[in-house]
Parts: sequence; structure tokens; C-alpha cells
Amino acid sequence: MSAGRSDQQDRTGRFGRSTSHRGRSEPQREKKQLSRSFGVLALLGLLLVAAGLVGLIYTGVATLTSMFLFGWLLLAGGVIGLAQAVQARKSNYFWLAVVVAAVNLAAGFVILRRPEAGAEALTMFAALLFLTGGVFRLAGSLVVRGSNFGLTLVQGAFGILLGLLILSDWPGNSLYVIGTFFSLALLFDGLSLLALGLAARRILGQVKEDRVAGPGEADGVRGTAEQSGPLGQERSHN
Repeated sequence: MSAGRSDQQDRTGRFGRSTSHRGRSEPQREKKQLSRSFGVLALLGLLLVAAGLVGLIYTGVATLTSMFLFGWLLLAGGVIGLAQAVQARKSNYFWLAVVVAAVNLAAGFVILRRPEAGAEALTMFAALLFLTGGVFRLAGSLVVRGSNFGLTLVQGAFGILLGLLILSDWPGNSLYVIGTFFSLALLFDGLSLLALGLAARRILGQVKEDRVAGPGEADGVRGTAEQSGPLGQERSHN
């Protein structure tokens, strides 16, 4: 009788220990997966930083590359928009969707055929955008005079200055303005991803696993206590 009870208690203790072991291994596995994911994120950030630095060195190549990417994106957007317009041909905005898709296809085709002309047009658009944004910010800061008056004033003046500098050498600077902006965007995005991935991995490395007794571990402890109780009493009686 006592031997059968001890075997059952041994099986219960082993089951509790195996359940607790599985419970402890699952957080470790999740922690490794998170660390691997953040490592991939940091690697992607490093690649973007390297691409941004190369683009800043070879701005002409970066400008042409960005124009080719922009042209293919316009072509893809035009094809997708045309397919959606055909699917919704019974709707009221069918012709508007067709016109927008056709404009995207034509712009993408022109940019791919003449990327230098596309770079000149985008450089002019960027200069006008900086100018209008700077004027509106400057006027808004002077009219409102809020808590960020100084910062908004500096941003407006910087936008106007940048727009005037771009227009002063246009179209001769169109071969490197777009590439410089594109490379800077890659560089800052890569730095943010790299910092995020490294910080997350550092935090995961500092986090210590909480060893909380689960149900299986509690059953194993209870089985061990029951085993030591009756068996100890029987040994003492014997």
C-alpha cells in the first residue's frame, strides 16, 4: 500500500518538475526570439546608415537611383489604380480614378525615360515647398507668438533660406539636391532603427527571469511533502 502511494507521489513529483521546467523554458525562448528580432532591426538600421553614407558621397548616383525608384513606384501605382478603377467601373468616381492612374503612368514613364528632367522638376518643387512652408511658418510665428515662437521663427527662416539657395543654382544643382535629401533620410532612419534595436537588446539583457512557482511546481512540492510525511511516519512506526 505504502509502495503504491510512494510510486504515485514520485510520478506526481516528476510531472510537476517537468511542467515547471517547461514553464521556465518558454520565457527564455520568447526572450531569445525578441533578442533575434531586435538584432535584425539593428542590422537593417546599419545597412540604411551605410546606404545613406554612400549616397552622401555619390550624390549623383543617389539622385538617379531615387528617380528610378520614384518612376517605378509611379508606374506601379498607376497600374494598381487602373485595376481598381476597372473593378469599380460602375461607381461614380470611375473616370476620376482612370485619369489619376493615367497621370501616374505617364509621369512614371517620363521619369524613367528622362531621369535628369524629373530631377530638375522635383528640385524646383522642393525649393517652392521650402519657400512656401518657411513663409507660412514665419508669418504664423509673428502673428500667433506662442510658446514656441523662437523655434517656429527659426524654422521658417531656415526654410526660406534653403528654398532660395536651391533656386539660386537651379537647374545645375538638381543632380545632387534630391540625392542629398534621399541619402539624409536613409541615414537618419537607419540611425533611429539602429539605436532602437541596440537599446532593446540591452534592456532584454538586463531583464532577469522571474522564477515564480507554477501549478506543476506547486503540485511537485505538495507531492514531496506528502511523501515525506506518511513515509516518515511509517518508518518511525516500523
